[in-house]
Amino acid sequence: MLILERGDTLPPRRASTRRWRAAVAVLVPLLAVACSSNYAPPQLAALETPATYIIGPGDTLSIFVYRAPELSVELPVRPDGRISMPLVPDIDAAGKTPTQLSEDISRRLREYIREPNVSVIVKSFVGPSTSLVRVIGEAAQPVSIPYREGMTLLDVMIASRGLTRYAAGDRARLVRRGPGGSEVIPVRLSALLKDGDIAQDVRMRPGDTIVIPQSWF
Repeated sequence: MLILERGDTLPPRRASTRRWRAAVAVLVPLLAVACSSNYAPPQLAALETPATYIIGPGDTLSIFVYRAPELSVELPVRPDGRISMPLVPDIDAAGKTPTQLSEDISRRLREYIREPNVSVIVKSFVGPSTSLVRVIGEAAQPVSIPYREGMTLLDVMIASRGLTRYAAGDRARLVRRGPGGSEVIPVRLSALLKDGDIAQDVRMRPGDTIVIPQSWF
């Protein structure tokens, strides 16, 4: 057994052995987690389940054609769901993903350019009407906003800046369209916004409309 006096240091070989053992003690638990079947690095997991956005009228698109800056444009989707760009007039954009639209534009450009490389980026979002959530009536700012996964009534009311002073918030209605027709769901917005009644914070669905009536008094 090696006995060290005060001020002595371990021999280089013994010190390196201890450092190696310390490193193993740290790495082994990490490797065990990484090798488990349920583990996925956060960035990789996000890439495996990307959100697919559907282009709609009113969206603003940035279209970049590689090595052809004269064809690269930024333009809105017209109310008829189409766009027009140099060499590609009147192409349908609404109802497609950015990837699908870039492939369609590439096919049209092959008549003029050899192996065109097109990228489509949505700069501002509106989306198709079936994916919008609307607030009408006595909202401080009536809005029409794109639905997103996990959206709740509180999210929508924050986007619409709450109620006006004349709103009858507790008599508001959520109109939800379904295959069998429309369903009307009472919602108490005053209780949610003023009293913090989280029970009123219902989950939204694409196409929902919040109707806020005016107070009788």
